Amino acid sequence: MGSVSTPENSPAHVLLTADDTEVPGRDVVSVIGDRTPEDLRQLAVTVAAAAAGHVREARRHIVGSDGRVPVAATKSSDVDPVTAVDRSSEELIRGLLADRAPGDAILGEEDGGVLREDAVTWVVDPIDGTVNFIYGVPASSVSVAATVNGVPVAGAVADIARHRVFSACVGGPAQVGSESAAGGDGHPRSRILGPVTGPAGLSEALVGTGFSYSSARRAQQAALLVELLPQIRDLRRLGSAALDLCAVAAGALIAARAGAQVHMPVL
Repeated sequence: MGSVSTPENSPAHVLLTADDTEVPGRDVVSVIGDRTPEDLRQLAVTVAAAAAGHVREARRHIVGSDGRVPVAATKSSDVDPVTAVDRSSEELIRGLLADRAPGDAILGEEDGGVLREDAVTWVVDPIDGTVNFIYGVPASSVSVAATVNGVPVAGAVADIARHRVFSACVGGPAQVGSESAAGGDGHPRSRILGPVTGPAGLSEALVGTGFSYSSARRAQQAALLVELLPQIRDLRRLGSAALDLCAVAAGALIAARAGAQVHMPVL
């Protein structure tokens, strides 16, 4: 995710649950100042919805006769593509955040950034599910989260194909609303998500997963699936990690606010 600077002695992972995210901590309150987590959620919703609209419109203009979007470059491997729309979506998001939250930092999938301890850092994935976007598979999203010391405080995931936005903030419910109503005051008509309930046993589990862009890591994942698949109900691989979590509730914080237990790496 570009160049990242992280505070020293950060834990490798953090556990997010509904209880842990019920009240903002002192560090959060001191960093966000006179804003509330709900203010940050509303901004995340508005920005993610705007970027999703941009991505849909841009695809219409650049899609080829074969129904695919041209690949502009690759990142970690030859199967890890980037398109011009990934870049223009991030540029749009950065511009909106710079205008509406000028004192905050931004860490983006394409252009990198830094995690600041003294400010809100917006973590941005301008198109999560780029391969799906290239091929026209309707499972990609825009992910925008406000974090403090690498832990999410508020966030939104815009489902590009379905014109809807999932969102949550510390102390607030996980919710999903219409993208078209996400502008203005940031209060789309929405429904509350959750509570999340687990299967009675492994045989009833529907597993969502993804695969690495590293061929060696993929081989390890395939070996694990050989053992796992006979034991579960079925497997889904949407191609957008954010939308995989949307099947639970929507993004790490949103899933937690809906009642899931989420183990996430500290950024």
